[in-house]
Amino acid sequence: MSAEYTGVLRALGLRQSAGRTAICYDNSMAESFFRTIKNERAFRATYLNREVARQYATHYIEFWHNRQRLHSSIGYRPPNEAPTERQRVRIARVK
Repeated sequence: MSAEYTGVLRALGLRQSAGRTAICYDNSMAESFFRTIKNERAFRATYLNREVARQYATHYIEFWHNRQRLHSSIGYRPPNEAPTERQRVRIARVK
């Protein structure tokens, strides 16, 4: 990652999610997400076509994964609650 990019993240109070090149831990949360959606949705049904599969996946992500499913990496909350918490912290820093 460039030093300029890292500087912008720090100035905004954000934490960089990627580390050095070839570090396997960079993708662990993304890989966990894809494993979960495959196990909980894709492998449990047969879809009529690609569009129907896309619709089911979108529904799963928007209405279950992001709004109801608890995630250990963010304090056992659904992902849609995590940005709200970050926004509160950021607003508190500005005041």
